[in-house]
Amino acid sequence: MTKVFIDGQAGTTGLKLAERLQARSDLQLIQIDEAARKDKQARRQCIAEADIAFFCLPDAAAIEAAELAEDTDTVLIDASTAHRTVPGWAYGFPELSDTFKNNIINGQHIAVPGCHASGFNAIVYPLITCGLLPKDYPIVCYSVTGYTGGGKSMIAEYEDPNRNTELDAPRQYALTQQHKHLKEMVAVNGLERTPVFAPIVADFPRGMVVSVPLFAGLLTRRATVSDVRDIFKKHYDQKPFVKVREAREGGMIGANNFAGRDDMEIEVGGNDERILVTARFDNLGKGASGAAVQCMNLVLGTDETMGLNLGE
Repeated sequence: MTKVFIDGQAGTTGLKLAERLQARSDLQLIQIDEAARKDKQARRQCIAEADIAFFCLPDAAAIEAAELAEDTDTVLIDASTAHRTVPGWAYGFPELSDTFKNNIINGQHIAVPGCHASGFNAIVYPLITCGLLPKDYPIVCYSVTGYTGGGKSMIAEYEDPNRNTELDAPRQYALTQQHKHLKEMVAVNGLERTPVFAPIVADFPRGMVVSVPLFAGLLTRRATVSDVRDIFKKHYDQKPFVKVREAREGGMIGANNFAGRDDMEIEVGGNDERILVTARFDNLGKGASGAAVQCMNLVLGTDETMGLNLGE
């Protein structure tokens, strides 16, 4: 039986991850005494005892945890921002390419992607690798997310019955264009120009829609909506966690419709002059603990979808 430890189980991602792992009969979850959860020696012992250790921690604490794991054979899966662009750490989005997937399977150190970055990379990486999107393209990205992505403090803020009425409407943030996910968005895709990124948090718990608009005339070659959709269909063929939807006639895309799911849906719309690509998923699923479990399954050589909820 595989022994697993979660360092940071009290946080939003840690709690959801613990719930997922406790339901698995093939795993044994190592528990740390509540009074010792910040004790370095106790954490070091739990990490060393585990076959796989998850870090659901702030960046500084995740860096410290990785140092505590030195000289162990434990596989580390870090859900923080700390190691996503650090050499030697596999980036945990296996659908991007066989190289990404093999790095996860064979890696001892794995970084779970950020939620916004997951949608962005799912859209941009296939377009970059097929040569349609130039690396210096002036990318603009909008992302609407549920408030659970902000962790315990934001959840408490939104669920307070006496909350500020400002929270009733969607709120754009990261106004200085220094969002922490930008670094991995640039690095994973090899971009030569940092995108304009506009994240928005709204009054619903879970789910997100990431959107990247494209001017057809600025691409490396002429491409229609259908052409772009075919690129995604080819790239994500036989990849159960990412589905490419046919064209939507009118209507709207709800950011909360994938709540509770661990897969992602990509849709290509717009027209042949202005193309809009969207990725819809759960910020706590494919954008957090679901992605972490998927990485663990790959490391263990089990069914990649084991313990995860994939829709039709």
